[in-house]
Amino acid sequence: MPGGQRLDGARRREDRRARHDRGGLARDTRHRDPGRRARAGLALQGQGPARGDARRALGGHEPQGLPGPRPATPRRSHTSLTVARRSLLGRLWRRLLLLSVLALVVWLTWETVTWPDVKVLGTRAPVTTAFIERYKEREHQAGRQPRVAFRFTSYAAISPHLKRAVLVAEDINFFSHGGFDWGEIRSAFEEALDDKKEAARGASTITQQLAKNLWLSSSRNPLRKVKEAILTWQLERSLSKRRILELYLNVIELGPGIYGVGPAAERYFGKPAADLGEDEAALVAASLPRPSQWHPGVTSRAYQRYASSIRSRMGKAEFLWKQI
Repeated sequence: MPGGQRLDGARRREDRRARHDRGGLARDTRHRDPGRRARAGLALQGQGPARGDARRALGGHEPQGLPGPRPATPRRSHTSLTVARRSLLGRLWRRLLLLSVLALVVWLTWETVTWPDVKVLGTRAPVTTAFIERYKEREHQAGRQPRVAFRFTSYAAISPHLKRAVLVAEDINFFSHGGFDWGEIRSAFEEALDDKKEAARGASTITQQLAKNLWLSSSRNPLRKVKEAILTWQLERSLSKRRILELYLNVIELGPGIYGVGPAAERYFGKPAADLGEDEAALVAASLPRPSQWHPGVTSRAYQRYASSIRSRMGKAEFLWKQI
């Protein structure tokens, strides 16, 4: 074999041994110094030496499979719990709303079936009222025989003074509103805050009171108020203003067991309702807030003062002459 080829072969063998020795040294170094491997991993993640430095620290080899930082353990945050609670409350409210709507539909259906026919009052006088029947029931429960004075008196047979007195006392804007007097509601609220008032003015219009007397009760139940509002709306659209006033004057309670201005005029003054003067009309109208306690013949000073205030306001409400 030529000498040059033997020399080249020897050099290649020495080069392989040198590379083998350097590789073994690098492996031994990595096993003996695990800290260098960790530092190299940090360098790759931007938290330590540069990537090139890490490669040099590992003997020129590219690091593989270095573990990164341990991820945080996921926890259920307070925000997630709050969202869950709100979602639950939302579902409960939706179900409650649905049940309320269903209950309202059932109630309206029942009321529609048993709803009074308002239009018949245009030509027919009522033979009784809800308030009269309730008075009879109370008397029976107390062991007494109920005595009721109730007789219908036509509009033309009622004194104009009595019509004016009742309008002044109960609903002076009767001929101009559509069943609800919002300005009077505000005034009634303001008077309710005044302890010096003998008799607080009611906020209900004559039409509202007629609906309540004929078919309802004095309860403050919200459903009763809704029904009263609907009946008031129907009365205003089915009957004339004078017919509504005529019906009202014939069903209002004006004393224990006394319903209507006709029986009241005969009981208290011994004359028909058409013959009542201004002072007598004011006394009758003054009994409307408390008919079982205030009526002509009683000596209550509060009642007398209230009647005097009605009489005074009648003189100022001259515009009512044209309306009645």
